[in-house]
Amino acid sequence: MKVLITGNLGYIGPTLTRHLREVKPNLYLVGLDQGYFAQCLSGPSVFPEVKLNQQWFADVRSLQPHHLEGFDAVVHLAAISNDPMGKTFEKVTHEINCESSISIAAMAKEAGVRNFVFASSCSVYGAGGDGAKRENDALNPLTAYAKSKIGTEDGVRNLADDHFVVTCLRFATACGFTDRTRLDLVLNDFVAGAVSTGEINILSDGTPWRPLIHVEDMARAIEWALIRPADLGGAFLAVNAGSDEWNYQISDLAKAVQQVVPDTKITLNTKAVPDKRSYKVNFDLFRELAPDHQPRVSLKGAVEGLKNGLLNIGFNDSNFRNSEYIRLNVLSSHMENNRIDSDLNWIS
Repeated sequence: MKVLITGNLGYIGPTLTRHLREVKPNLYLVGLDQGYFAQCLSGPSVFPEVKLNQQWFADVRSLQPHHLEGFDAVVHLAAISNDPMGKTFEKVTHEINCESSISIAAMAKEAGVRNFVFASSCSVYGAGGDGAKRENDALNPLTAYAKSKIGTEDGVRNLADDHFVVTCLRFATACGFTDRTRLDLVLNDFVAGAVSTGEINILSDGTPWRPLIHVEDMARAIEWALIRPADLGGAFLAVNAGSDEWNYQISDLAKAVQQVVPDTKITLNTKAVPDKRSYKVNFDLFRELAPDHQPRVSLKGAVEGLKNGLLNIGFNDSNFRNSEYIRLNVLSSHMENNRIDSDLNWIS
């Protein structure tokens, strides 16, 4: 089985590659990435992409049908990956996250690919109200990033059939230590603050709800979607990927970190503008369809993994929110040094 992973040189890609190589050692794995964050390594002893059969460097906006020929499955991770970047690069976010995603899916179908796995997001629910959101509930995307995800889901829906199975995994908010760790994710940010300063500075009043999922459990979900047959959930499936136990208020996440990193001080921004991005999510459908690929990492385990990973690389940067562990800072640095232009194209 030959699998193309787009956006593999980011936060999720190294963990996904390692997982697939371990559970399905005979897969032929090809990574494709623009390379914005390839240098953002967090302590691996070897370059994580050595586990691939091939690594391609390319912009997903420039892919052509022949690039997809010969593949059995595509895992589409490539995206401008969070709300701050989406706000700064709104036009490019739509081009990369939505337009190119739909185009790649269409080319994959034309090339004979059997399974297309799209990394969508629970952020499509936006201001969720009190109830836990199910897949058929109304959507309320509040940001360019969230809008790009639901735009892609809508754009690939009609491509799906018995010979081209499309799975849109609406992932909860990612967390966990990886070979390219990001600290612009809520739990990762809290652990970094606790480790480097002994403080967690919550930018909101702590009341918003978020579902979370560890990156290792994201890899397990993708493994399932790679071979999902059309008769298990339908030729097109948009499914919440995570677990009910991982719906937390922001303040509860900080307290969980405090239990693992004792004497950590927690401060709330009680004067902050209310964060409308608050939602709980129901994961019953994912549990029903993928019983053997359910999340296994606990919140405590995720916090301990982040703490140990950061300590092992000697992390002590109290100013980490201005560092290259924040993906927007990396793109800004590339632009300031004339490596990429305002449309995020490499400057030759």
